[in-house]
Amino acid sequence: MPLRRAMPVLRREDPEQTRAFFVDFLGFEPAVDEPGFMMLVSPDVPTTQLIVGDPSVSADAAEKLREVDVSIDVGDVDAAYADAQARGLDIVYPITTESWGPRRFFVRLPGGTVVNVVGHPPA
Repeated sequence: MPLRRAMPVLRREDPEQTRAFFVDFLGFEPAVDEPGFMMLVSPDVPTTQLIVGDPSVSADAAEKLREVDVSIDVGDVDAAYADAQARGLDIVYPITTESWGPRRFFVRLPGGTVVNVVGHPPA
């Protein structure tokens, strides 16, 4: 399965301080900046990204990321989902095409880490 990128997911309830640290201090650029959800990208290495979700905000994207620890972007999310089912993995959010575009599911690893496995439609 082709892997496109892996992004840590941080949960922060202080969007101004978080933005100041990652954007102003480290130089990330906001690729997505919605209530309760920011995706930050390196201007130099576009696949270097991180996601910041604000668990205090009840917005669609933020709400679903409350339990996610890492997001993995794959080339064929439907094949990944079928494989996860065949392996009997703990799927905690079924495969869904979200209103904002991506198709994804969440799987819990032994020990509790939740991974968002996501695919994006071709541009």
